[in-house]
Amino acid sequence: MVKRRNDRQDAIRDIVRAKSIRTQRALVEELGEAGFKCTQATVSRDIADMGLRKLPEGIYVLAEDLHLQRMVSDLVLDVNRADNLVLVKAQPGTAPGIAAAIDAADLPDVVGSLAGNDTIMVVASSGESGQEFEHLVNKLRSAR
Repeated sequence: MVKRRNDRQDAIRDIVRAKSIRTQRALVEELGEAGFKCTQATVSRDIADMGLRKLPEGIYVLAEDLHLQRMVSDLVLDVNRADNLVLVKAQPGTAPGIAAAIDAADLPDVVGSLAGNDTIMVVASSGESGQEFEHLVNKLRSAR
């Protein structure tokens, strides 16, 4: 039972980071597509247990990603990827803080980051992970 709940909550983390989920019903449907049969009541309990928050735009975000979302939406100017390397351009002087927020979010498959004054180099474990990180940053940038 606990393993199933943990697996489901891991799937919720992946879904919320990858997609713009606005309703519990949408999350139930996404979980169903991922092979988890659950009710909206179960998802509601998971949301409370995990501390998911809803942004003013109506998109669910993980509590641990909230600080990152605020930093990215306010300070990031551009994102470019080359395979597993993601270059994040930011307002002058803000890169170290953004890199610290990326590291603190403990994102899966992000190996680490290196920050200058206005540029952050993020190293992902694979090209696919780099693409997922780029997508996440762009999603968080658009949630203004």
